[in-house]
Amino acid sequence: MALVHPIDPPVDQSLDAASPRRRGPLRPAALASSRKRIEGPALRRLFGLLDALVMLMVALSALGISGAPLLSRPLGQLLPMGVGSLLALAVMRASRLYLFPPRQTLNKHLGKIAVVAIGATATAFALSFLAPQWRTTTLTWSTGLALALLTSHGLWWSRVEIWRREGRLTPNVVMVGATENAKRLIEAAIASRDIAVLGVFDDRAARSPENIAGVPVLGDTAALLSHPLLPYVDRIVITVPPSAQERVRALIERLRVLPNAITLFLDVEGAAEQDAALSRLCNVAYVSGAERDEHRAFWKRVQDLAIGSVALVLAAPLMALIALLVKLDSPGPVLFRQRRHGFNNEEIVVWKFRSMRVEATDAHAERQVTRDDDRVTRVGRVIRALSLDELPQLINVLRGEMALVGPRPHAIGMKTAGEDSARLVRDYAWRHRMKPGLTGWAQVNGSIGAVDTPEAVRRRVQLDVEYIESQSQWFDVYILAMTIPALIRSRGAVR
Repeated sequence: MALVHPIDPPVDQSLDAASPRRRGPLRPAALASSRKRIEGPALRRLFGLLDALVMLMVALSALGISGAPLLSRPLGQLLPMGVGSLLALAVMRASRLYLFPPRQTLNKHLGKIAVVAIGATATAFALSFLAPQWRTTTLTWSTGLALALLTSHGLWWSRVEIWRREGRLTPNVVMVGATENAKRLIEAAIASRDIAVLGVFDDRAARSPENIAGVPVLGDTAALLSHPLLPYVDRIVITVPPSAQERVRALIERLRVLPNAITLFLDVEGAAEQDAALSRLCNVAYVSGAERDEHRAFWKRVQDLAIGSVALVLAAPLMALIALLVKLDSPGPVLFRQRRHGFNNEEIVVWKFRSMRVEATDAHAERQVTRDDDRVTRVGRVIRALSLDELPQLINVLRGEMALVGPRPHAIGMKTAGEDSARLVRDYAWRHRMKPGLTGWAQVNGSIGAVDTPEAVRRRVQLDVEYIESQSQWFDVYILAMTIPALIRSRGAVR
C-alpha cells in the first residue's frame, strides 16, 4: 500500500560536464549544498565544550574512586585537577588545536595533544604538594586525562576528515573575472586548502584561458546565472580590479539577482604574497546575496528543532487521523511529494498530505489551484482550507531543509497566469536567501495560498525580502503566534 506519491526522477546531479580536468584541483570529492555547510567557529566552540565535559567526567571519576563525598573534599585535592583542566583547555585553544587543518596528520595532532596533557598533569602534580595525601587521586586523574584527550581528539579528527570528504567544511567559491587577482587567490587556496574554488567565470569568456592555475573557466556570466553549481556555492567573488568601475558595476547589477553571497575582492594588481592574498579573501566588500550570520543561524536552528519536535509530537494524533481520512476518501497514496526551491536555490523535496485526485496531481504547479477546483478531493478541500495539508513539512523542518518561519517554498517551474513565476519578478530568487518556512511574514500579512497574478507574486516576494532583511528570533516568535489568527482571517482564500 503506497503512502507516498511518486515524483519525477531526480534531475541529473552530475556536474562534471566534459571530463575530469573540468573539476580542477580544488574541487572536493563530494559537493554539499550551502545549507549543509558546517561553520568552523561553531565547530571549534563545540569541540571545546565537549573537551570540557570530558575533563569534568574524568575528574568526577577520579574523585569517585577515592570514595569520599564530593562536597567534603578539601581544596588541596580539587585545586590540582581544576587548574590542570583549565590550563589544558586554554593551551589547546591558544595553540589552535581545534582548527584541524586539512594537511595535518592524525599522529601529528595527537602528538600535540600529548604535549598538552603532559603539561597539564605536570602542573597538577606540582600543586598536589599542597596535600600530599591526595597525590594518588591526582595520579589517577592525570592518567585518565591523557587517555580521554587522546581518545576524544582521535574521534574529533576522524569526524572532521569525514565532513571534509563530504564537502561540508570547506567553503565553496566561484570567481568572476579571469584576472591576476583570481590567479593569486587560487594559488594561495591550492597551498592552504582553506577554500575550494570550483570554477572561474568571465564576461569576456571568448578571450579567457581554458583554466587559471588548473581551475577551469566554466563560461561567461550568463552561464553562471543558471549553472548547476550555484546551490553548492557559498560565495561569488568578483576578482575584476575595482579600478575597472564600469565593468564591476555591470557585473554586480547582472549578478545581484542571485541568492548567493556576492563580494568584491578589494586587492589591486601587483599585491603581495599568496598567503596574504588568501587571508585577504575575507577583506571584501559585500555587495549582494545571502550573507550568513552564523550566530543568528545557529539559534534559529535551535529554535526550529525545539519547537518543531514538540509540534510534531503534539500534531501526531491529528496527522494520523488526516492520513486515515485521505486514504478512505480517494484511492492513492497518503502523502504527496513535490520538488521545490530551498536555500540558495537548492532543490528540496517537500512533503504534504495528498489533497488532489492521483491522476490530477500537478508536481510542477503548472496550473495553480482555483476556487472549486475539480482536482481537489473532499478531504483535500478541508485540509487545504485549514492548511493542515502542510503538517508533514514539520519533517522537512527537523531534517534542516526548511525552517518554521521563512519564505514559503514554491514548486520548481511554478506558473502564474501561464508565465513562469520566477520570470515575473526580477528579484524573485532573493526569497531563497534563507531557508523556506512552514509559515512566514508574507502569510501573516495575507499572502496565503495561490499567487495567481503577477501582482500577487510581486507582493509575496516583497514581503519575503522584508522578512529576510529583518529576521530575528523574536520576530520569528511573533510570526508563529500570528499564524493561526492569519489563517482564520484568510479562510476564504484559495489554497
